[in-house]
Amino acid sequence: MISNSDPVEPVTATATAGADDATVSTTASSSNEDQPAPPAAPNIVMSSKDHDSLFSGGGISFLSGSRNGRFSYGYSSFKGKRSSMEDFFETKISEVDGQTVAFFGVFDGHGGSRTAEYLKNNLFKNLSSHPNFIKDTKTAIVEAFKQTDVDYLNEEKRHQRDAGSTASTAMLLGDRIVVANVGDSRVVASRAGSAIPLSIDHKPDRSDERRRIEQAGGFIIWAGTWRVGGVLAVSRAFGDKFLKPYVVADPEIQEEEINGVDFIIIASDGLWNVISNKEAVSLVQNITDAEVASRELIKEAYARGSSDNITCVVVRFDLS
Repeated sequence: MISNSDPVEPVTATATAGADDATVSTTASSSNEDQPAPPAAPNIVMSSKDHDSLFSGGGISFLSGSRNGRFSYGYSSFKGKRSSMEDFFETKISEVDGQTVAFFGVFDGHGGSRTAEYLKNNLFKNLSSHPNFIKDTKTAIVEAFKQTDVDYLNEEKRHQRDAGSTASTAMLLGDRIVVANVGDSRVVASRAGSAIPLSIDHKPDRSDERRRIEQAGGFIIWAGTWRVGGVLAVSRAFGDKFLKPYVVADPEIQEEEINGVDFIIIASDGLWNVISNKEAVSLVQNITDAEVASRELIKEAYARGSSDNITCVVVRFDLS
């Protein structure tokens, strides 16, 4: 089944999701030979070697803001019912100009996995190396996102495939959570049990997105869902060279104070297609282990019939 964020005629490619961490070791996953049970009662097994299984891990680090505290994070990724894996994710903790910065991102590919894998390997590297990342973070994010898209398109000139990817990212910088989003993956925060959206999906039928596309000379039509040029069901993405300049990689950026936020969820639309923001927060608000929380969200999405790849990162805060 074609996901709403996929092109009408996707070109699939096989890839495994993974995560690298610069300073924090991740937990190892267990494995067995069981297969997932029917969706009504899923029994998703975990193995980093089995491409069809759920892969998860996590870590703990300390915040670098004015208040003492730490954060823990967990990630899970599952191919689900799709024939290939096009989701990638990244968790990375780096020192930038003497300040510790944590980067978390989910990249949901369409038309293949090439773009999502490229973003995993390059987006945060380009961000952290931007000379103004600390002193002018928003400008640095916009410039790094655009340059990463240009670099990827230049590399893809020798290939015939026209793959693309969303990117939902969250950075912990001092006392702030800085979210930068391109596409229909999503970031949601929990504050005192309430779901706070930290990104808004880029869909072609969003009034401002439709206006932007039409002003650039493009159009959207209904083909099972609203699609740019009748092809793509997201209005912003990396890659998709044949849909430029209508599909852009310009991020929307939102900031939130860490103080008062219990946790954030970053996930691909394989989760959000079947679970609302409020439901996601409610499902894991009492699970203190971030990795367990990310696994539970994926299991619930699969049980509800998600037909897409499902990837989820949960970051929990413990402030003193």
